[in-house]
Amino acid sequence: MSQARDRGGEHQPIRPSRHGSARARASARRRAAAHLTAGTPVLPVLVVSVIAIVDLVGGAGMIWLPMLAAGPALAATTNGPRGVFCVGLIGAALGASLGARDGIPGPELAAVLSALVAVTLAGGLASAMRGRRERVLADVRSVAEAAQHALLKPVPATVGPFQVAVRYSAAAAEARIGGDLYALMSTPYGVRLIVGDVRGKGLPAVGTAALVTGVFREAAYDEPDLLAVVDRIERSLARNLGHDDFVTAIVAGYPEAGELQMVNCGHAPPLLVRGSGDVAAVEPTHPTPPLGLRALSDQTPRLQSLPFADGDQLLLYTDGVTEARDPGREFYPLVDGLARHVSDDPAGTLGALHGELLDHVGGRLHDDAALLLIRKPTADEAAVPRTSAPKSVVPAGRCAGSSSTETV
Repeated sequence: MSQARDRGGEHQPIRPSRHGSARARASARRRAAAHLTAGTPVLPVLVVSVIAIVDLVGGAGMIWLPMLAAGPALAATTNGPRGVFCVGLIGAALGASLGARDGIPGPELAAVLSALVAVTLAGGLASAMRGRRERVLADVRSVAEAAQHALLKPVPATVGPFQVAVRYSAAAAEARIGGDLYALMSTPYGVRLIVGDVRGKGLPAVGTAALVTGVFREAAYDEPDLLAVVDRIERSLARNLGHDDFVTAIVAGYPEAGELQMVNCGHAPPLLVRGSGDVAAVEPTHPTPPLGLRALSDQTPRLQSLPFADGDQLLLYTDGVTEARDPGREFYPLVDGLARHVSDDPAGTLGALHGELLDHVGGRLHDDAALLLIRKPTADEAAVPRTSAPKSVVPAGRCAGSSSTETV
């Protein structure tokens, strides 16, 4: 003990206890077993085993042996090539053993085993191709997420004097973006926003939506007049769209306190919610043709001014919302739904509204749908800063942060 104290600064080696070593070995065995069984085709092996047991019990011979091919065929839908070949090998071994036991003639047994080998090889090839398609799909999804970040940028919970929430649903399977568009930003000329719907679907609609949002973001910062922003978008579309293509849109701005300016270019009328809770559609006082079709009409855009006081809210949406039908072919009553779910929290309002919309259609929309809600807080609310931002749900890697944007 005295020697140990004299060497005070020297550290004696610490030997692991037997219990610690045993626990470490057991943990390593569990990890190895989990890694081994992670890709094991449990269900296909179970199917092959059941067929073998039935044959052993019943002695049916050729009646059951051909069904051993179901094992590798099932493995091809759930496992990789290695799992398929493993099940095929087990099936072939069992088939040969059972065939010899049951006294099946050699040519018939050879035919059964040949069919089993053929199914195994075909299943292995199909499994390899499925894995490749899954990897390609994963790459496409990552590209779609990047495109979404570029086109449908996350909208903060507050922009200028407004509380903001956005909901977007792309109708195409596995899609993140579609032909509907939105953008909202604070500019030197006040808050400006656009919500639009491109005619058509698929990649051409996505390209047009990207063009419109890109021109809007640039023009919104450059042009003092909101009508000039609309003109910039119209000129760009006239150069790039086909003869039958167009975009319905609402372009709005908040140049000064208490006044909202708006240009409705053939779009569905937004819904105004007063502080009292009354909901009314804002019909255009000066109808304007959709963007891209002005050359076919003698109508020119004109500003529509709308009083917008503290506590007021404005919901902009696309026709994917109002044209959503239930199994009985009834349209979704957006005005009634908004009146039921309106609250002082735009994110909560859109969350409830979007959930009711999905329930109405049975869980899946058949058209792209966008909802954008802005609210002007009251003076009392503006004086008390919010401690938390509305919850943002981001599917398959969509954007984190304080955004109140959710794409479904």
